[in-house]
Amino acid sequence: MDYVNQRVSIVVLAAGLGTRMKSRKAKVLHRVGGQSLLAHVLDAATGVTTPDRIVVVVGHQADAVRNECESYGVRFQLQAEQKGTGHAVQVCGGEECLTDGLLIVLYGDCPLLSRQTLERLLMQHRGSGAAATLITTFLDDPSGYGRVVRDPSGDVSSIVEQKAATPEQLAIREINSGIYCFEAPLLWEHIGTITPNSASGELYLTDIVELFRNAGHRVQPLVLEDPTEVLGINHRIELADADRVLRSRKARELMLNGVTIERPETVSIDMKVQVGMDSVIGPYAQLLGSTTMGENCTVGAGAILRNVTIEDNVEVHPYTVIDDCHLEAGAAIGPFARMRMGARLEAGAHVGNFVELKKTRLGAGSKAMHLAYLGDSDIGSKVNIGAGTITCNYDGRSKHKTQIGDGAFVGSNSTLVAPIQVGKGSYIGAGSVVTDTVPEDALALGRGRQVNKEGWAAKRRRQQPGG
Repeated sequence: MDYVNQRVSIVVLAAGLGTRMKSRKAKVLHRVGGQSLLAHVLDAATGVTTPDRIVVVVGHQADAVRNECESYGVRFQLQAEQKGTGHAVQVCGGEECLTDGLLIVLYGDCPLLSRQTLERLLMQHRGSGAAATLITTFLDDPSGYGRVVRDPSGDVSSIVEQKAATPEQLAIREINSGIYCFEAPLLWEHIGTITPNSASGELYLTDIVELFRNAGHRVQPLVLEDPTEVLGINHRIELADADRVLRSRKARELMLNGVTIERPETVSIDMKVQVGMDSVIGPYAQLLGSTTMGENCTVGAGAILRNVTIEDNVEVHPYTVIDDCHLEAGAAIGPFARMRMGARLEAGAHVGNFVELKKTRLGAGSKAMHLAYLGDSDIGSKVNIGAGTITCNYDGRSKHKTQIGDGAFVGSNSTLVAPIQVGKGSYIGAGSVVTDTVPEDALALGRGRQVNKEGWAAKRRRQQPGG
């Protein structure tokens, strides 16, 4: 058989609820490293085969699980009743894409398994002559796991569950991961002969090892040195452990690629995040979702960035929060600033402390350095927004737009009542309430005239008791 050119299919078992999670949500939908457990598994799976040859077995909350991985383009099979892992594979028997070549069985709650390990599994299996290759690992404390029993040649002779193991078998430290690579035709030839377990009535995929051996086929092990890769998630403590491992991997990957991370054990960086060389990430920062950062950027301590695009040479000062926004080259923001809902800083724009931008473009070289709210605004280049400025974008029913032309100067504590246009090169006097269009190069004043009453304060003090 030409193993090198064999096609690869994958079945992902994701039908269980996961009662030990103590959750109303299906276990595979819980999140680590910024995405669901199942998404991590599919990322590894799509690294070794095409989505049309991946079948996800769904059961509990099937629609929610389908929605979670719909973007991957994989197939689905429903396991209406959960009757064990063997039964879960059996329900996929009608999928034509699974009938030839090699078939890998994965679990939707094993987020730490890497694409590289799957490639290694395929490489070892191809050309081995075995009917199946089983991933195993050694644990200091194998309690709760099925033990791998080997024959004198080193092949797997059986998998013994802990409840059925003898004292000698309980001493075995090599455990079954449940992850297999099968010769697909042999799997479908024998899987229908698995019989229900006498205690639970379920069909266990582990029984396939003995069935293969009885039919004269070999099952070989692939031992992983790092046991964390194959450990499944059963409860919240393991969920937190997996999240810690994934984020540590991501931080290490970035640092090896030229990113400085100060106190990496404190940062939270999701798996999809990309960061350019010579960028610096401060302690307790969070880079989440699909955030992409260019080279020579700085993210200060405690900053939170989610789905943000950052070009080169950008400074995000400490404790700034940015969601779904774009910062062009040379921009700077913070500390204690906020951007959200598609706001954009163009090249060289600066935003300072306690400034909020929402659906706003701040043009190249423009500045809003103190205590401002800029919502639903289009602000040109080289504009100065004074401290305390707000764009009044909401009238109680609808949102309205503020437009400010290039080179305009908005004085401190100005209130711009949208919809409104402020022309290029114009000035707005400090403390103004502006409700009408400001022409180009004009001065707009929208405040009451100051009145001074000489001696008023002294007279008031004399009239007060004890004055």
